[in-house]
Order: sequence, then structure tokens, then C-alpha cells
Amino acid sequence: MYVLGLDIGGTKLAAGVVAPDGRLLSWQRTPTGAAEGPGAVIGRLLRLGRLAVERAGVDWRQIAAAGVGCGGPLDPDQGVILGPPHLPGWVELPLGHRLEGALGIPVYIDNDANAAALGEHRFGAGRGTSNLVYLTISTGVGGGVIINDRLYRGENGNAGEIGHMSVDYKGRRCVCGRQGCLEAYVSGTAIAARAREAVQAGRPSALRELAGHACRITAELVVAAMQAGDALAAAIWAETVTILAAGLTNVIHIYNPRLVVLGGGVTNAGDLLFEPVRRLALGAAFPRLAAAVEIVPARLGGQVGVFGAAAVALDRLEPEGREACERV
Repeated sequence: MYVLGLDIGGTKLAAGVVAPDGRLLSWQRTPTGAAEGPGAVIGRLLRLGRLAVERAGVDWRQIAAAGVGCGGPLDPDQGVILGPPHLPGWVELPLGHRLEGALGIPVYIDNDANAAALGEHRFGAGRGTSNLVYLTISTGVGGGVIINDRLYRGENGNAGEIGHMSVDYKGRRCVCGRQGCLEAYVSGTAIAARAREAVQAGRPSALRELAGHACRITAELVVAAMQAGDALAAAIWAETVTILAAGLTNVIHIYNPRLVVLGGGVTNAGDLLFEPVRRLALGAAFPRLAAAVEIVPARLGGQVGVFGAAAVALDRLEPEGREACERV
């Protein structure tokens, strides 16, 4: 038996067929077209899912269930999307019911960061690890927590919002409306915004010339400028890794994980991010907790959304169904 993974993002949709042992039989993607509204996007997602099954070369009777990863807020138990900001019109949308009716198989839905945590735990960097925390550091900062091999969902399915942990209660305004959230400093969006503000305030930097205009500065350009010796870019990056490390120290103290897995576009900086973050976060953590944990890069890359969605389905299947899948 196999599962169909469906990943719903603000800019792209992806679908793939995944075996319980982690083999990816097919992978398809297409632009979301979120401005067209939920009906058009759901139709596109269904076509993509059917194409993924066709390209995988398996019969629909071999698809045990579909898993869906989508930005929140959402109700994973009811399969209802409650109004994610990147999907206009998706308010109180019974997505699970609509997909089940169209596909004829069970459909399980979870927050995209929770899904990615499940994917890395089952198929990626966390394979064989019982306790881990996953963070995706990209446009925003999302998180998921695995405790004793199970995803911790919290009271109503919305646990793991690590990106909205405040690291400075008088700090920068976050998109959520609060001040000083981790996301407001270390996301790719926030790194670029801080660099633009500094350049527009007149601080000397090569960033304006590299970008062509201050409004085109990105987090990737900040990293490139830092590597070229730009002092402003280096200062922004140093602040970024220091704040990220402080957040990770909090995570280590709260959850005592074996692994902290970092994914998302900002982590493409590689050792420029991981080396100082490890040194600062582990150096500040209680020694016994620091000795138990490693901070490692995610392994599933750009396919983490589909792997994560597939892991949601496998995680939510009845135990006997999951065991049957694993025996195949």
C-alpha cells in the first residue's frame, strides 16, 4: 500500500506517491494560483494528485489514504482550514470532506510545519530518533515537535508555533501582530527587511548595488554580501544567528530533544548558519541538556512538503492499517 502526499503552499502545489519505507514513486508540482480562490486551487490540486498516482504506475486501489500539509490555522481533526493568510478565501473550508468526496479515500490534514516535522522524523534527518524539534526557516518560521515518536499537537491541534515565541518583548513587530517574535528576526523575509531598512537609513553597504535597488534586497543577497566582506551584511547576519541561537536554547530547555532539525531556504547558508548557531545555542544551554542534543540540517529539501503530507497520512491511519502498510 502507498499514500498520496498533497502539499498546499501559497505559491506552489505539490503531490507525490510515497511508500511507507520512504520511496518517492512520483513528484509533481504546479503554481498555486491562490488569487483564483479555493475552488480553482482545489481543482488544480486534485488534478495534480491524480497525475502523481498515474505517473507512479500504481492502481488507485493501492492508495491507502491521502495526507495534506497546509498552512494554518486549521482544525486537523475535522479537516477544516480556518483562514491561512496566504490562501485568500479559505475560511472555515471543509477541505478534508471535499477531497475525500473527490478522491474516494481517507484524507488527513495537518499544519504544514507539523507535516514537515513528521516527514523528517519518519523519512529524513530524524529517522530513528524519538524526540526532536523541527523548524523551517524560510518566508516565515514554523515548527513541529515530536515527543516519544509522536507528533505533539496540543489541546486543539495548533502546538509548535515556535516562530512566534518572543525573544524580545519590546522588539520588532511580527506579522502576527505581536512584538519580538523569532520570525520577526530570523525568517528570510525579516533578514531582508532589516537589511533594506539599514540601507534606506543611509548605512554604507554594497547591498544596494548588488540588488539594484534597496527594495530588491533578499536574504540570499545578505549572505552573498557578507561573504564578499560587506560590514553591514555581516552585522545583520551576526544578529540573525545570535537571535536564532537564543530561540534554540529556549527550545532545548523546554523540550530536551535529541535533535533540533533546521530546514527552509535560510538554512541554505550551510555552515555560515549552523556553525555559529550550534556554538551559541549549545554554549548557552544547561550542560546536561546541551550534551543530549544535536542541531542538524533537514534532509528532505524541496520535497519535504510531499514527504510530510505522506507522513501525516501514515501517522493518522489506524494502527492495524499502518502495520499492514509497513509489512508490504
